[in-house]
Amino acid sequence: MADVVIDPSDYFAALDAPETLATKADGPDGKLPLSDEILRSWTSGDLFGLTQSVGMGFDPRRVLGDQYLILSTQGGVRNPDGTPQALGYHTGHWEVGLLGQAAAEQIERDGGVPFAAFVSDPCDGRTQGTHGMFDSLPYRNDAAIVMRRLIRSLPRRKGVIGIATCDKGLPAMMMALAGTGHLANVLVPGGVTLPPTVGEDAGKVQTIGARYSRGEMTLEEASVAGCKACGTPGGGCQFLGTAATSQVIAEALGMTVPHAALAPSGQPIWTRLARDAAATAAAMHASGLSLHEVLTDKAFENAMLMHAAVGGSTNLLLHIPAVAAAAGRRRPTADDFRRINQSVPRFVDCLPNGPVGHPTVRLFLAGGVPEVAWHLREAGLWNSDEKTVTGMTWNELLDKWQNSERREVCRERLRAADGVDPDEVILPPAIAKERGLTSTVCFPSGNLCPEGSVIKATSIDPTVIDADGVYRKRGRARVFSKESDAIAAVKGQTEKPIEAGDVIVLIGRGPIGCGMEETYQITSALKYLSFGKHVALVTDARFSGVSTGACVGHVGPEALAGGPIGRVRDGDTVEIIIDRNTLDGRVDLVATIDGTDPIKALQTRPIAEGLDRDENIPEDTRLWAALQQVGGGSWGGCTYDVDKIIETLNAGQAALAARNSEMSHQQASAR
Repeated sequence: MADVVIDPSDYFAALDAPETLATKADGPDGKLPLSDEILRSWTSGDLFGLTQSVGMGFDPRRVLGDQYLILSTQGGVRNPDGTPQALGYHTGHWEVGLLGQAAAEQIERDGGVPFAAFVSDPCDGRTQGTHGMFDSLPYRNDAAIVMRRLIRSLPRRKGVIGIATCDKGLPAMMMALAGTGHLANVLVPGGVTLPPTVGEDAGKVQTIGARYSRGEMTLEEASVAGCKACGTPGGGCQFLGTAATSQVIAEALGMTVPHAALAPSGQPIWTRLARDAAATAAAMHASGLSLHEVLTDKAFENAMLMHAAVGGSTNLLLHIPAVAAAAGRRRPTADDFRRINQSVPRFVDCLPNGPVGHPTVRLFLAGGVPEVAWHLREAGLWNSDEKTVTGMTWNELLDKWQNSERREVCRERLRAADGVDPDEVILPPAIAKERGLTSTVCFPSGNLCPEGSVIKATSIDPTVIDADGVYRKRGRARVFSKESDAIAAVKGQTEKPIEAGDVIVLIGRGPIGCGMEETYQITSALKYLSFGKHVALVTDARFSGVSTGACVGHVGPEALAGGPIGRVRDGDTVEIIIDRNTLDGRVDLVATIDGTDPIKALQTRPIAEGLDRDENIPEDTRLWAALQQVGGGSWGGCTYDVDKIIETLNAGQAALAARNSEMSHQQASAR
């Protein structure tokens, strides 16, 4: 029958075939496999759940099998041939429905009953420089809450197969699985997209606007680069940013099957991971193993060790503590990260770090997490007795890994397909040290960041590092309270454009100001503009995982909480010193434009004129900012500490009641 075209203004047109409008149906064939015990002991909800299951077409003879929830961040509407009926927000959630399908097939094969639910996620790349970024970090907590509610709303589930890929959806999924850790939960990282055969990666391509504006690429070059960056339609970006680092960390925590992180999306090795995860969840349940037994304090130390070795995103300083809090474990602190980064060298060469900067699929083929963990174990830097969801310890897994067919085939494929030696991607640590690879993150202090800050020290351009391994910079402060104004100056679109030697000071962009936005618009431009390596950035915002360069973020206290960074003025002189050998660093105001003593200026100057909470910050982001501040703020993972929040609310209510009572007493006395 031909498609019927209806005039949208005629909402009450008659149906062409009224007889197709049914009023009753026969319902499913067969009968529920009930028993006397079931009818007497099960709740009405459990019984009605069986009715709902067969109502959706499930075979009633199999409805009593163990229930497993497949929870994913799937987005968009994908036609069977892979073309889009409706777009998702990003490639990272575009194909994960195929993983859900593979997991469901395995659950049915094992006699279980698969359920599926979806909590889609935004794209940090899509919202860079927009007000959508104000919802980015708060989304993580919201999604984790919704995911946990969905898990609890399937009362008879034995475990969860959590499928997620990208910057906030994957940390949210990790938090949700950790928060229901008494179950047989297994995580499936959604993999990565491939780099284009010819073209730029998805990190570099986000700078086409800045490079074009500065005359460093043509309109044609920008148009072609912008079209080709995503080599395949599914998976997270090709660099070891927040999305890919989160996949690596999930595996290091033991939440996944082995060699799961960074698999190429859409390929057979990728869908096999979902089947293996589903089978593993069933085996966990059968053996009585829960995720809670996997997520120990030592497992979180492994996560930090892995983060340091691969050169991971600084955003994991927000996410690892949040997952630990959800698991009921001790939250790692900045001191923990500092200690580990001082003892663990980086020996992975993957985008956005160098010296070569291989795409993430090469890290997977070179051996991925098991290969890195094996090197760490050899160096005595891995907690090898910790269990993973497989039920095996890391010692058992790594002993199997070294002589496995999987390792041999993947590493040989990397040689054959790309002509790359796997040991040039995951370098033996001694070789990495010889080639100048340095430890990952440094936590500078100083009079502009008395509560601390973060810089990815390993990704500062080596040509601006002094011979002794120290980055030293003194520069004119260029102060901005809006990212849009800063990027305009970077693009050369203002009367006073950013120049080599400047230090951009971006304030009021922390949790209170706007939800702690990422500033990749700026950091990416600085990386790829010809003069960018001679410019530094200091901000109370955070950075994308693909950011590189002399970029200091997470400055605390943030400007709107009274932090001294809010008292810097245009033309002041800021000094940054980062020792990549010792991981010591400072960020200081060393001279003022008006000649005032810097320390006195930071104590007596008023906060920058006009600095206030962004007028476009959503109300729910303001609520998130207040709640996470009580729970420890950004240094505590921007998560919620329910007990402290309730304690604070109770204290506030008591104080208000006392104040109202005192006011009533004063009014009565006045009468």
